[in-house]
Amino acid sequence: MKHSSDYPLETRPVMGFDDSYPAGFVDPPHAHQRAQLTYCEKGVMTVISAANSFILPPRRAIWLPAGTVHEVHCRNAVASYTLYIDPALDTSAQQARVFEVSDLVRALIFEVGHFHPDYDLEGRDGEIARLLLSEIRRMPLLPSALAMPSDPRLLRVCRTLVDNPADQRDIDGWAALAAMGRRTFTRAFREETGAGLATWRQQVRLMAAISRLAEGQPVTTVAYDVGYESPSAFSAVFHRIFGMAPSAFIGLAPGQD
Repeated sequence: MKHSSDYPLETRPVMGFDDSYPAGFVDPPHAHQRAQLTYCEKGVMTVISAANSFILPPRRAIWLPAGTVHEVHCRNAVASYTLYIDPALDTSAQQARVFEVSDLVRALIFEVGHFHPDYDLEGRDGEIARLLLSEIRRMPLLPSALAMPSDPRLLRVCRTLVDNPADQRDIDGWAALAAMGRRTFTRAFREETGAGLATWRQQVRLMAAISRLAEGQPVTTVAYDVGYESPSAFSAVFHRIFGMAPSAFIGLAPGQD
């Protein structure tokens, strides 16, 4: 397994490498002096910062501004590319975000990921790196972020749901897990996440569903895996939120060829 510390990241404004992680891999909280772009080619990653939890499905990428403390969880085996970028090159990207990856951006990421550490800044390699940064700004964002609470009691609840979206505990069960009274729990949860527990859990389930659908898993399997009582109930919610049926999302997902 490769590590960023193994690479001379400061020699050029954009540096990167390909990497792979086994199922169940966890990279504990850390930060980088440079902005980070991670593209997930295969598998599903969860990236958790202090403010948000992001689902990173296949053929999507996440941008993390320099200094963002984050941890990474791999639900299954993951193949990825990670680029480290001088933050001065993209001052408009001050928020962590997950975005779509066009065929052009994917190809550019692959190219930069194989550059020699001393690539020519004024030649073809330098032009490719600049084009990649320009194209990244044009990529549409994905609804893949969940607001995370700072209260450790509430954070315990949220992490449990992220790990298992199908957990069917009721509000009293979650309040008990947080060691809080029901009213205190519901009030504090809304204050810290901006949503009630039911809405937040629905977001967790839909984000988990997106990652599974992007892998090509059947709609019925996904519906039950993320906690819905039936595929029809799942499809109704998915269509209401995303404006399309889950089967249509599978058809649009890159890499399902």
